[in-house]
Amino acid sequence: MANFLNNILFIFQRLNWLSVLDILLVTLIFFVVLYSLRDTQAMVLLRGVIFLVVALVLLTTLVELPAFSWLIQSMLPALLLSIPVIFAPEIRRALERIGRAGTFVPVTTQTADEHTQKALHAVVEAAARLSARQHGALIVIQRQDNLDQYIETGVQMRANVTPELLLQIFYPDTPLHDGAVIIADGRIVAAACVMPLSASGVLNRSPERQMGLRHRAALGISEVSDAVSVVVSEQSGSISISHAGRMIRRIDPERLENILSAFFRPDATTPQRVWLKRYFPYLFKRKDE
Repeated sequence: MANFLNNILFIFQRLNWLSVLDILLVTLIFFVVLYSLRDTQAMVLLRGVIFLVVALVLLTTLVELPAFSWLIQSMLPALLLSIPVIFAPEIRRALERIGRAGTFVPVTTQTADEHTQKALHAVVEAAARLSARQHGALIVIQRQDNLDQYIETGVQMRANVTPELLLQIFYPDTPLHDGAVIIADGRIVAAACVMPLSASGVLNRSPERQMGLRHRAALGISEVSDAVSVVVSEQSGSISISHAGRMIRRIDPERLENILSAFFRPDATTPQRVWLKRYFPYLFKRKDE
């Protein structure tokens, strides 16, 4: 015990402000990597890789196996080169987040003008009426990130946002009811758009696992962009909202309107706030929800 305390004291005696900064930087990098991989299939792969590496190190260290050690040392460069291939989607997503975080001058400025507020009010009213009728719907509202690649997958509309138009689009068995409606600058730009599906485990851990493609698409577009998605369940009629890879379920129309107003007020889309909400969403949970 005395030797252990002496070793601890020796380590603290050698610490200086550069050593503390070094440790903090390494901790921050690990925190950002693990936080970016949370609730994804990559976390399972990462645990498998760590377990495999630890097992190989212990096996080659504790037991003298020259041929096996040579094989592992020869395979190590190939394993390191395979990591970018295995984690390619997660690396791409992390780089996109860093790119969005580094944008200190917004490309387009969302303002809570009268036109935008009318569009948000129309979305809330349509969601309430769709919920009462149990008609499934997915409405994606663009913020700063451009959604042109998803708009091109749908039917171009360029129409004003009205509850009646949204009700007609999502009426069952109509040509446009499948897919998502994308709203940008207070107008419906396209309908029947194809959204990326989420690969995270957020929905799998939900008490109710009957949520289908609409909810996965809502989470998926929120993971690759800063868009806000409003989902109406076809089975239960419940309203959900998704942003930054998180979903709030079973909300009433009044709360939905409050959340949308918080997202689209002038200070909600400043680059600094976007960066903080991307990596520390819980700091804004009480205010925006």
